Amino acid sequence: MEQIKIFDTTLRDGEQSPGASMNTEEKIRVAKQLEILGVDIMEAGFPLASEDDFNAVSEISKIIKNSTIAALARALPKDVERAGEAIKDAKKGRIHTFIGTSNVQMEKQFNITKEKAIQLSVDAVKLAKTYTPDVEFSAMDATRTDIDFLYNILEKTIAAGATTVNIPDTVGYTLPEEFGKMIKGIKKNVPNIDQAIISVHCHNDLGLAVANSLESIKNGARQVECTINGLGERAGNAALEEIVMSLKTRRDHYGEFETNINTTKIIRTSRLVSKLTGMRVQRNKAIVGKNAFAHESGIHQDGVIKHRATYEIMNPKDVGLEESDIVLGKHSGRNAIKQKLAKLGIKADDEAVNKFFPVFKRIADEQKEVSDKEVLNYFKKHKMLDLE
Repeated sequence: MEQIKIFDTTLRDGEQSPGASMNTEEKIRVAKQLEILGVDIMEAGFPLASEDDFNAVSEISKIIKNSTIAALARALPKDVERAGEAIKDAKKGRIHTFIGTSNVQMEKQFNITKEKAIQLSVDAVKLAKTYTPDVEFSAMDATRTDIDFLYNILEKTIAAGATTVNIPDTVGYTLPEEFGKMIKGIKKNVPNIDQAIISVHCHNDLGLAVANSLESIKNGARQVECTINGLGERAGNAALEEIVMSLKTRRDHYGEFETNINTTKIIRTSRLVSKLTGMRVQRNKAIVGKNAFAHESGIHQDGVIKHRATYEIMNPKDVGLEESDIVLGKHSGRNAIKQKLAKLGIKADDEAVNKFFPVFKRIADEQKEVSDKEVLNYFKKHKMLDLE
């Protein structure tokens, strides 16, 4: 099995989601949970951005022992120096330096030439190497960058000492087929690429972040940058839980790849991040949404009750849930009601269920879901309660 490194940037890019910022104490709580989850690298923050960000990276560096702690830095000496200071106490530290490489960013935002971009990047990598042997270089907006220039700057930064080179789809622009070809082209056309790990960082503006990340793995990427619940700028980043569970669930397709993630900790991690950031997870979100392992349709409920695999491709226990959720709603059938009654410890024969069924349907039509309390109250009221 070939290892795919999981680089979690919830504490940096995820926290950049409007309204999702966390203080140092909250970041430490998330960092500890990410370590339990098994992420290989966690990007703890952008030390030059604020004193709080610096303190968070510094404190996390002292606490976390199993995961590498990465600090983000622009390809500028003051950024790299601040990042180096922040991770000085880390058991395993990394400086992640970046520069915009697309024409639109170099010309319109940074006002630099290609030659200047290469020089700044090479100097930043060399300076970072004085603080840690683990240095990552990112060519920001790589998917809109002139491809020959991308090959050139990657070659130069690897020669300067970068041990990981990151290919970000910064604005979520690329498509899976395009991205796969780009990664394959980098492997073929960057002479010293064997001296560095290829990483990817995909944004979700077109809803393709996870698909692009998975396609990159097939074509040579061995690190994926992602966040819990897909948090991040604009439409977010590739969701860690979706990438990891895709590799695990579709081993028939991705058979040679594995991660160090303890998937049974996914739900707990998701809920902690949601609670601390205030960013609620949409109900139908893959893997971690409330409805991801919930069934209301009578046909689906009947199938899942008889055999889980009829309508579920993953075992809920694999992501940290005890079981699937049979939701009583207007689409539910008698089998679902029988199962719910059994879970509530109520003995009920077919006659009792049949009497309850039209009442249940009326309640469900009015309020979408029928709660356990309402079921219990009905059977109490009609003196049909015989607890097992």
